[in-house]
Amino acid sequence: MKLNRIFLALLLCSAANAEQWQTPKLSWGEPDLQGTWTTATVTTLERDKAIDSLVVSEQQALAIENFAAGFAESIDELPEGDLPAGKSVGGYNSAWMDPGTKVLRVDGKPRSSIITEPENGHVPYTLSGKAKMWWGLLSTQKRNNPEELLLGDRCVVGFGSSGGPPMLPVLYNNNYRFVQSPNTVVIMVEMNHAARTIRIGGKPLPPEIRPWLGDSIGYWDGDTLVVETTQFHPQQSVRAAIKHRLYIGTDTKVVERFTRVSEKEINYQFTIEDEDIYTQPWKGELTFTPSDGQIYEYACHEGNYSLPGILAGARKADVNGLNWIWSIIKNPPI
Repeated sequence: MKLNRIFLALLLCSAANAEQWQTPKLSWGEPDLQGTWTTATVTTLERDKAIDSLVVSEQQALAIENFAAGFAESIDELPEGDLPAGKSVGGYNSAWMDPGTKVLRVDGKPRSSIITEPENGHVPYTLSGKAKMWWGLLSTQKRNNPEELLLGDRCVVGFGSSGGPPMLPVLYNNNYRFVQSPNTVVIMVEMNHAARTIRIGGKPLPPEIRPWLGDSIGYWDGDTLVVETTQFHPQQSVRAAIKHRLYIGTDTKVVERFTRVSEKEINYQFTIEDEDIYTQPWKGELTFTPSDGQIYEYACHEGNYSLPGILAGARKADVNGLNWIWSIIKNPPI
């Protein structure tokens, strides 16, 4: 009887090993990352200050998901009747949004932030790095000319850091299409139809050439695609979206690691280094999961109706501000 049990246990172990998932390979031998994937999640880049740990309980995960659902519902709660002229009329309603409904899970465990290091889950800015980030963000609100606006507002690249690197989820359009050849990996980003071209084993571009999404060179470390990117465009330094605000320098180095860990998951890790902006290298981790259907064109183009509207509104605000100052001069309060 004892020998039968041992034999049965050995059979079960052999069956489990035989069914262990193997990384699919392309015809030239490299791991297959191809397909359409999404990073949509309600987990944000930085951790909420009310949460202490990276991995949270199922109850905490549910609370985060419920809060996100409540935020989406509140967007649709508009007052009855006409909105007052000159006031904010809001942006999209929830029908146009697709931020995800679940917290990020890595190895099945719910996460409170995309950042994994430092331990507090926040970008470790130096004093000058934080000043650059906030000054850059404020400068985009002056709205004196198109070049001052965020690239997402100009429809040049996606909002925030959706195109990356690092590639971070935003309010909608969090889909990516991976296409591979022996010498190149192209990631088509749904948000603003950007395409990241990763040259496998390539040489850096001349230093004066600074693409919008940086210069990306990749290599394979076993079954992991490693991508090193720098030489970012200076107008892509400030990356602001509802779910994250981030400052990346023109010579910041971003190292990404893409590992397909199952049929329905790509583990995505990144490390960001720049001693002039951060007190230490910092890291993050996401999970790419399959996305149904095709990626359609994101119909946003530079110079669309919003751009002259934004600039015209700013000029109207300037006039109102000057009129207010002139009224104070003519009728001083003292």
